[in-house]
Amino acid sequence: MNPMHSEKATLMRLKNLPRLFRKPDAEKVAPHAAVFLSRAAARGLVHRINRGNYINSFLYGFPGVEEVACFLRPPAYVSCEWALNYRGISLQVPRVCTVVTLSTAVGRGRTLTYQGIQIEFSTISQDLFFGFETVDNILMATAEKAVLDTLHLHKGLPAADELETDRLDPAIMAAMAEQYPRSVQRRLQAHIDLS
Repeated sequence: MNPMHSEKATLMRLKNLPRLFRKPDAEKVAPHAAVFLSRAAARGLVHRINRGNYINSFLYGFPGVEEVACFLRPPAYVSCEWALNYRGISLQVPRVCTVVTLSTAVGRGRTLTYQGIQIEFSTISQDLFFGFETVDNILMATAEKAVLDTLHLHKGLPAADELETDRLDPAIMAAMAEQYPRSVQRRLQAHIDLS
């Protein structure tokens, strides 16, 4: 096969793939997707995130941690310490990006590292899957929701005495807290004055 033709064919296939894609997406543009992905990865045109998930890095560069995290377990939103830092509630820079999802593919064995940040996935009930908004094409928990998710999933707040709690809306926090179990409501009262 002509190497120039092969190069053009590869680039055409890459143009038909989004920034983040799955193997089934590649199967739609390449007859032998496994061979195509293997060769493209070896040449640095795509990067494998984990089994079956890829970054079209040649055309689009590398996405942020949040975008990759939400892509891996849809539907999902970024929460807990990562969202608290993003929202300016916590000044501590987290090393873990917590993604809240309805997917059951969670747990220690499902965490992964991307750009030096550990991405962990936590499942949550459908009733608690709310309190986020779209920010730069990703779903990010509001500050109040991030506090509640942290208390629910991690059983406490990191450096609670250093949090910028004056940025939280007590009325919104109280309304959201009613959806959570009583144990979370008690933890919230122990950490944050809602009056």
